[in-house]
Amino acid sequence: MIALAPGGTIGILGGGQLGRMLSIAAAQLGFDVAIFTDEPDSPASRVSARTMVANYLDHAALADFARRVDVVTTEFENVPAETAQALIDAGARVAPNPHALAVAQDRFDEKSYFASAGIAAPPFRAVASQGELDAALAEIGAPAILKTRRLGYDGRGQIRIDSADDARGAYAKLGAPGILEGFCAFECEVSIIAARGADGAVAFYDLNENEHKGGILSRTTLPARVSADVEAQAQDAARRVLEAFDYVGVLTIEFFVMADGSLIANEMAPRVHNSGHWTVEGALTSQFEQHIRAIAGWPLGPTTRAASIEMVNLIGADAGAWPALAADPDARVHLYGKRNTRAGRKMGHVTKLKY
Repeated sequence: MIALAPGGTIGILGGGQLGRMLSIAAAQLGFDVAIFTDEPDSPASRVSARTMVANYLDHAALADFARRVDVVTTEFENVPAETAQALIDAGARVAPNPHALAVAQDRFDEKSYFASAGIAAPPFRAVASQGELDAALAEIGAPAILKTRRLGYDGRGQIRIDSADDARGAYAKLGAPGILEGFCAFECEVSIIAARGADGAVAFYDLNENEHKGGILSRTTLPARVSADVEAQAQDAARRVLEAFDYVGVLTIEFFVMADGSLIANEMAPRVHNSGHWTVEGALTSQFEQHIRAIAGWPLGPTTRAASIEMVNLIGADAGAWPALAADPDARVHLYGKRNTRAGRKMGHVTKLKY
């Protein structure tokens, strides 16, 4: 493909904080950004050249958007795959491709894909009724996690099942088709952030070690306390996924690290990722710039990490500590411009580097 020259327009589906940070990175490379979102006054729209507010399934609006941009990407994986396909049908170039989005949007399809690609995943079964849940639990055993197949994130749409008693009525409580996953007694959680350019070049960032609270990423540290072999396993899995999907852009895979040093894939995100926010200050090329470079057909940038890292999410009322954080000379504060604070909502993050 011919590289997109500065002055071109990047289209982003979604108006949240990831779109905001992608827009800032695109502007630094000389691009304009157009946001397509169903949310008025979104965080991304306030730092972008223009915004179109419409339903993600409004094909007329999507066709209009396609005419106004040079390439389109997504900032969250739950943009309908139909939306990406409609843009392609209208003549737009879309990266990553709709197939990667569709697989990542369904937990059963995602786990099935991992299994087909030889990437270890927890035992899993699709469940569409209480009877199927009971049968799956008898086969997989407890403890296990019942999850919605679609639209779950940050711990939403999940029920832990420790016994047959917990399973009673759990499907009705879930309220949607689900997947039962066997529980992994892991040592720690890690994520690999990888990028693939339009020319097929692949780049990896150092492995992130992640801590979650209430299903939400709380803290990321680097270097991860794992062996070089664990990191090599993660890179190999990510490379296989990138190449299988003919993927262009940044992609993240989260893993459980088991006691024997093996990796179990938890989920993938076909986008930039919360665990990679440290790259803004901590790597020679941020994940956001890297994604823009990839979809614009530019060469990938170097991913060298500059220091030891601690990145902490500011969730809900945590963001109210901004005066103290801003006064800390070691802290780099990022606030997402969200109008309303509520429990469990990611309002920003702070990164500290130790040289």
